[in-house]
Amino acid sequence: MEEAFYRTHDYLIEHVKAPVRRLLMDEINWDDRMIGIKGSRGIGKTTFLLQYAKEKFGVGDRRCLYINTNNFYFQNMGIAEFAGEFIKNGGRVLLIDQVFKQPNWSRELRQCYEQYPQLKVIFTGSSVMRLKEANPELNGIVKSYNLRGFSFREFLNLETGNNFRPYTLDEIIADHEHIVRQILPQVSPAQYFQDYLHHGFYPFFLEHRNYSENLLKTMNMMTEVDILLVKQIELKYLTKIKKLFYLLAVDGPGAPNVSNLAEEIQTSRATIMNYIKYLADARLINMIYPVGESFPKKPSKIMMHNPNLMYAIYPIQCDRQDVMETFFVNQLKRDHRVNQRGKEPCYIIDEKKKFRIIDAKSQHKIRYNSDTLYARYNMDFDSTIYARYNTEIGKENRIPLWLFGFLY
Repeated sequence: MEEAFYRTHDYLIEHVKAPVRRLLMDEINWDDRMIGIKGSRGIGKTTFLLQYAKEKFGVGDRRCLYINTNNFYFQNMGIAEFAGEFIKNGGRVLLIDQVFKQPNWSRELRQCYEQYPQLKVIFTGSSVMRLKEANPELNGIVKSYNLRGFSFREFLNLETGNNFRPYTLDEIIADHEHIVRQILPQVSPAQYFQDYLHHGFYPFFLEHRNYSENLLKTMNMMTEVDILLVKQIELKYLTKIKKLFYLLAVDGPGAPNVSNLAEEIQTSRATIMNYIKYLADARLINMIYPVGESFPKKPSKIMMHNPNLMYAIYPIQCDRQDVMETFFVNQLKRDHRVNQRGKEPCYIIDEKKKFRIIDAKSQHKIRYNSDTLYARYNMDFDSTIYARYNTEIGKENRIPLWLFGFLY
């Protein structure tokens, strides 16, 4: 086997910079033999693989090897054949980055699984990939996980040197006043919250480059490579997908007018809906549906996947309320179902909790019901929990919005 792969592996392990230990590292069952880690471009999947290798094996241990299928070497050698050579050299754990760049990658992975029972394969892929539904070769053998961008908690820990733990949604609702009293003496979240909204979601903010330019480049790669390559879409349709994304971004959160979009982009309504789904799969947008509904129905609201994207695309038009709602949905969607009910300005979480995002400094009068806290836990569905921005503290059913950034 090419010695160069081991040299590259050791160099990367030695120089990997992973200032934040991702929560996913402890959520994965590393005993599984076939593990897929999906995530959008720029989210830190490569660093995550290298961090795993460094923690479990360290430099110089030839039982573990990192490879990237971008390497031209794999134009002439399949993954299964390479894995066979790796095992002959004492290999046991093969880390494959950007596996979807390899033709017939799912068949190759199945071959690895069946032919080499002593081998563990951990691979990364685009969030656009369908690991099970569209790949019968992998159904039943792969355990799939999603790596997300930094939560506000991870960003805050990184910026301040603290080690705040994550909290469940139930903990935040029931005990937010006590949680906040533990955090505030150590740090003022408000001092870091706007920075996170602007540039804290993608780990490459740590690089000494213009963040917005880097993010725009990443977004282009998501459409040009991830969507087109994985979905096998012809290049001539790229401009339509990009234009649709821009129109959705500039329109701000709301229900899409599919007929107008189809006319603007000169394509069919069905194609518009498919493109919207691709953009959601690429983690560029979030689709919000009424309770009980899902794709291919039209969503009740489309919003950007995270606030960083809003500031990169059209910074002068970032409505404060839209940014805060985008943050809330982004942080909740990792582990919870997020819906809306009718035209109410509320979000329904897990089909039973109702949240409204409001400005704590607003003159708009809100009726707060003190009995809506989780004292009984069986909440009346008409009760509302208020996630409030422009404040660091809360009381009863009024919770500071930034604290929802501590969910992971």
